[in-house]
Amino acid sequence: MAELALQDVIKRYGATQVVHGVDLTVEDGDFCVFVGPSGCGKSTLLRMIAGLEETTEGRMTIGGRDVTHADPAKRGVAMVFQTYALYPHMTVRENMSFGLKIGGADKDEIKRKVDAAAQILKLEDYMDRKPKALSGGQRQRVAIGRAIVRQPDVFLFDEPLSNLDAELRVEMRVEITKLHKKLGATMVYVTHDQVEAMTMADKIVVLRDGRIEQAGAPVTLYEDPDNLFVAGFIGSPRMNLFDATVTKAEAGVAHVTVPRLGDLVVPVALNDVPRDGQAVKLGLRPEHFNSDGELRANLNIDVVENLGGVSYAYSSQDGDTHPVIVELRGKSRPEAGGVLTVGFDASSALLFDAKTEQRIR
Repeated sequence: MAELALQDVIKRYGATQVVHGVDLTVEDGDFCVFVGPSGCGKSTLLRMIAGLEETTEGRMTIGGRDVTHADPAKRGVAMVFQTYALYPHMTVRENMSFGLKIGGADKDEIKRKVDAAAQILKLEDYMDRKPKALSGGQRQRVAIGRAIVRQPDVFLFDEPLSNLDAELRVEMRVEITKLHKKLGATMVYVTHDQVEAMTMADKIVVLRDGRIEQAGAPVTLYEDPDNLFVAGFIGSPRMNLFDATVTKAEAGVAHVTVPRLGDLVVPVALNDVPRDGQAVKLGLRPEHFNSDGELRANLNIDVVENLGGVSYAYSSQDGDTHPVIVELRGKSRPEAGGVLTVGFDASSALLFDAKTEQRIR
């Protein structure tokens, strides 16, 4: 396996630039997930790594080898597509061995590698079936097996679970994570689903408009986002973001007034305290609300989603871009149409500059 490094990578289509100076290192053996909204450039960047899209500027290395303009077959990568891309007239064994046959491998080597991959993916009982006789999850495992037998330096996954139903997505998510641990392989995985990103990745790369907004461990991005975009994108349900104003600034503390919470004043400890009167956004995760919190507010509840062990209460009022979401646990649950008194601790609150959207720390 090998380290993947991108240095100031740029992609243009004519005069239109879609990837803007991406710098990224994926360590040997890491599971790296590209995540972001549709059109953010994540699939384009993956295809550039695969050699399916030409890199306009910058440098790309795999295991220290410059592959910026190398032929896809010589990069040491294997790609698993969203659509499986299996040959319908071939059996599972023939699909998995096809790339090795084209590459001129001998029959014994092909059989050994295909059998080993089939054992890893629990496909031994399906080797003589054709794709039409397989479930969606089985087809995806065949596509992954076809990549495994090539023994690449880097595995590339382009939204491989998008065509599966919800239950099967969860199962395959676990299977791919286990596969990564078993192979110890370097993997780059593209998804628009941030839950997949949070549960599978060693490293998440959040993209927007062809730029990296933040990269790091899942817990780091969740607990310590650099800007409003990352704060709002990572986490399900999303972070609550309140319009607020700094009404008093003193050494190490900004006192922030939040109109949506009944003009509640929240003292936020900071190293870089903003000025008096500065417009800010205050962020709170739904789970940061608790009955013992030092700061209290009342919310009118519109909808309550009961999910068994946890519930989510939604509160909206005129002018809200998004409803306030409160996570609730325990047997006592509010009713829609009622008023819920919530509490939270000031230490849970994050602050962002309303103009630049950058985190204030």
